[in-house]
Amino acid sequence: MALPSHPAHSIISLASPHSSSHSQQCFSPSTVSLSSKNSTQNAHNHKPFNSSVTDKWRTSVSFFPAFLSKPRDAKPIKDELLKAIEPLDRGADATPEDQQRIDQIARKLEAVNPTKEPLKSDLLNGKWELIYTTSTSILQTQRPKFLRSRTNYQAINVDTLRAQNMESFPFFNQVTADLTPLNPRKVAVKFDFFKIGGLIPVKAPGRARGELEITYLDEELR
Repeated sequence: MALPSHPAHSIISLASPHSSSHSQQCFSPSTVSLSSKNSTQNAHNHKPFNSSVTDKWRTSVSFFPAFLSKPRDAKPIKDELLKAIEPLDRGADATPEDQQRIDQIARKLEAVNPTKEPLKSDLLNGKWELIYTTSTSILQTQRPKFLRSRTNYQAINVDTLRAQNMESFPFFNQVTADLTPLNPRKVAVKFDFFKIGGLIPVKAPGRARGELEITYLDEELR
């Protein structure tokens, strides 16, 4: 998967696209994360991602056939979601009440997901910036703020089934992974190498595995 020069929002990890030409560490079912993506064609949108080996993306189920109701516009829900997470420092400052509210809005957004088979979509390719997650390991809340990664990114290439999670200052740690499709929107994740400080490669242990499920995807957010 040759990564195009664009990042995005992603989840729940919430993430957004981030621009980069071929270029987070979150793979977990119990975490909520959002990511956003930047693009060379689009202006920077917003901050993919859960960042721990044990993290997986949450699955949502819709019980109502589309023909029973008119399609809803995702934009107002996205705006509501981004406004709700903006003051939460990517989730580090979220209270249980905040997390519940974000989860409820995210479920509404998933119900109007425009990309039913994200693994077949070029929209997934690119570098995504984490804008919200409930994962304490990704947020590194056990550390003082000055020792936490300022920004987390995740690059995904659907063509080659590869992913890379990246931390920013102060440590710049990275991890790469192979992706194995399980269905049109879920992959098994097998981490292969960690890079300490972005320079020193360390082989990942065999237990470094997880799953990633894309429950919402558009040009800006996943």
